[in-house]
Amino acid sequence: MEVPNRFKTLPLDTMIDKHIGKPGTERREAFENELRINLLGQAIKQARQQRNLTQEQLGNLVGVQKAQIF
Repeated sequence: MEVPNRFKTLPLDTMIDKHIGKPGTERREAFENELRINLLGQAIKQARQQRNLTQEQLGNLVGVQKAQIF
């Protein structure tokens, strides 16, 4: 016997629109900017780790402090 699914599956965009706001709204723009910053940080971290660099080494290469490196 198959159990009925009581939960409706919705696209991610629909959920974001509902809970964060529609594209162009201030809250949605802030959310998307934070997401972009996080994705960029993760990409930098992954590249740093693939090159076996410490945070301090990368900071020295690009001229920033270790605390600013992921």
